Amino acid sequence: MHSPHLLGVLGGLGPMASAYFYEMITAHTKAQRDQDHIDIILSSRASTPDRTDFILGRSTESPLPAMIEDAKALDAFGARAIVIPCNTAHYFIDQVRASVSVPVPSIIRETAHFVRTCGHKKAGILATEGTIASGAYQSALEREGIGYAVPDEACQKTLTQIIYDYVKRGLRSDPALLYEAAHSLRAQGCDCMILGCTELSVAAREIPEEEMFIDSLQVLACRAITMCGSETQGFRAEFSLMDPEMQI
Repeated sequence: MHSPHLLGVLGGLGPMASAYFYEMITAHTKAQRDQDHIDIILSSRASTPDRTDFILGRSTESPLPAMIEDAKALDAFGARAIVIPCNTAHYFIDQVRASVSVPVPSIIRETAHFVRTCGHKKAGILATEGTIASGAYQSALEREGIGYAVPDEACQKTLTQIIYDYVKRGLRSDPALLYEAAHSLRAQGCDCMILGCTELSVAAREIPEEEMFIDSLQVLACRAITMCGSETQGFRAEFSLMDPEMQI
């Protein structure tokens, strides 16, 4: 039997982002005591093969079997819904959804819809090479009627450095690197920047919150909290515009 207040988190993709996601949900759930918080079961299989390497053909080792196995375990445990705090892993979301009996909201489609809700017209997509190559954000933004720009080679190199050389190694990145990447997309007329990799969400903790950045991990956390019947607190004002009943 599925509990209405139990959230399943298919994590470990990577571990630092999953840990931050858990912290984010806890901090942004309106609660007076421990018992007011959402029950969460977190699967953190850090050994899951790299998503970008598989998507780009640099590896033949698919992350999908591990993802499906963990999703089924979360479903069997009684999760009300399952969330995946990794943008690149959403390349496999249709197969994961087909393997379980509970909702699996898309961090990418939720974020694209939030961009439109905020009134933005053109978004810069800051993400892994795998996410960019998959076209997932491009398709989601087109569906919402939002223009977009993707990183050029130099910008992508900077993003990869932040993700793999700093966050995935447990190191703090220089905030200037993220601003450098964002600047190159602002020059293309973007009025907001999607942090479309949850390691970039971790990196952005080092900088003051800015309206320019749309944090996909925050969007997913907000959706997860409301799906489990709780109220949110502490998010920026635009999050109040999210439809609590909608899941995409």
